[in-house]
Amino acid sequence: MGKLSVGIVGGGVGGLCAAIALRERGHEVMVFEQATRYGRVGADINLTPNAVRALDGLGIGDALRRTAARTTHRISRTWDTGAETSRIPMGDEAEKRYGAPQLTTHRADLLTALEDRLPAEALTLGMRVTGVSQTAEKAFLEAGAERFAFDALVGADGIHSLARTALFGPERPHYTGLVAFRGVIPRAKVAHLPNLDAFTKWWGPSPDSQIVTFPLLRGEEIFVFATIGQPDWTHESWTEPGDPKEMQAAYAGYHPEARALVDACDVVMKSALLVRDPLPVWSQGRISLLGDACHPMTPFMAQGACMAVEDGVMLARALEGVGPNEAPAALQRYENSRRERTARVQIGSRGNEWLREGGNVDWLYGYNVWQAELAA
Repeated sequence: MGKLSVGIVGGGVGGLCAAIALRERGHEVMVFEQATRYGRVGADINLTPNAVRALDGLGIGDALRRTAARTTHRISRTWDTGAETSRIPMGDEAEKRYGAPQLTTHRADLLTALEDRLPAEALTLGMRVTGVSQTAEKAFLEAGAERFAFDALVGADGIHSLARTALFGPERPHYTGLVAFRGVIPRAKVAHLPNLDAFTKWWGPSPDSQIVTFPLLRGEEIFVFATIGQPDWTHESWTEPGDPKEMQAAYAGYHPEARALVDACDVVMKSALLVRDPLPVWSQGRISLLGDACHPMTPFMAQGACMAVEDGVMLARALEGVGPNEAPAALQRYENSRRERTARVQIGSRGNEWLREGGNVDWLYGYNVWQAELAA
């Protein structure tokens, strides 16, 4: 039975999923996360059945369901008339069809559930990684004044990945011309509105305009996400404060039910949306990438976190039973098993047409990463 020492740069959703799955397969894992604690930053995560099934296999399903909301449907509505153009069951029907429901939750609640599955020695908070490198025999990570050696190293360090830059050089993202507003409101503030337990997307008068809402925290809160065209804003940060009045003015022409949700947002965040082309290569020797570090995507298919969860499970499957000498080949198998699917979602997210008029979702939601075939 092979055993590896694995270093993971980044303790976000994908990094923690990978750590749990790798440890369950007998590997020694150290996760390095620059944040000193997991706070309520980033607000929401939409977990479609493909991701919930993966998380159930990691043993956090019960903890996740205690705080998450269980959406009833995925609804598309027209911005001005409010007419429905599609309605897909996502509660009990999704669980019957795919083996798991759709859950929506705060990112912090998901991270806490994942953190609780790891022993303290496997996760180091407040540790900023400053460099990665490798030889034929080892991969190295520099953090603080220390240098750590591993049999394999995984860059799960997000959209501005240091590990990706170290492997492949600086990236060149393209600004979409869109900004996104995000806010969370108490359900009681909008309790008179319909469909609060559904994932609802209001399709705007042009592709750059939309409003998305769904429940959080057992339905006690409602998350609001909205985009609009704005060519002069390029700050790509999910913690940049926005102006509620600017957000409200942008959707003044929308249906009254949509406007009521936007108008209820007292505090909002604002971020530019950038796109990247799928990476042709993720792995090099003993170092590979995971999640937003290798396939960052716009949020229009709600799959960014879901793909990172799947990555973490597939990585562990590819490394199962592998010893130090086989680690580079196993990392390549992991990449080969994930690259086509994540590229399809990455490109599809860019188009912003997902389920506007309904359509087949089985290829996405019905995917079981625990049983999917590993590539050669």
